[in-house]
Amino acid sequence: MIWEGNDDIRLMECRNDRRSVQHVLNECREERRPYVVITNTMNVKPLRRLLVPVTMLEEEVYKAEICTYLARKTGAHIILLKAHDYGSHAQQNVNRIVTHIRSVSERSGVDISYEIVEARKDSFSLIREASERQRDFQHDLLVLTASRDYGLDDILFGPPEQHAIRRALVPVMLVNPREDLFSLCD
Repeated sequence: MIWEGNDDIRLMECRNDRRSVQHVLNECREERRPYVVITNTMNVKPLRRLLVPVTMLEEEVYKAEICTYLARKTGAHIILLKAHDYGSHAQQNVNRIVTHIRSVSERSGVDISYEIVEARKDSFSLIREASERQRDFQHDLLVLTASRDYGLDDILFGPPEQHAIRRALVPVMLVNPREDLFSLCD
């Protein structure tokens, strides 16, 4: 696999229970490199399709570098799942990611294939939709942005990425937002 033996990506394995997954998330909270979580219930296959949910949040754009890197190295197809929002922020993020994909593709001479799929749900429910529609997309890796800060509901019920990892049939890669991005609870 592309992440094994790669110092740019941290590999984390755990059991598929709430405590184990949350332990991994807590351990990687300050990690600046992307990390892949694999539970004992996931099917690990060669990367052919990457599912990348894109919400209205600014930090979503940072997944572009990771996805283009993986697609370039493996020939994987990128599926950008755009949130069904009323505003234009999710569409702007998708546009920025597509610009990055095209730029890398042009510079490297490697044709990076991608498609944009309109989600059924908005930015607040997109991670759940991505988890629920795994069989529709038949992807081999789910790429998410980790929560920057946990609110009270995340502390009580677990953050969205914990639920996505526990539901996932394939490995989940998390990208932590940059430290200098805004946060709600500092």
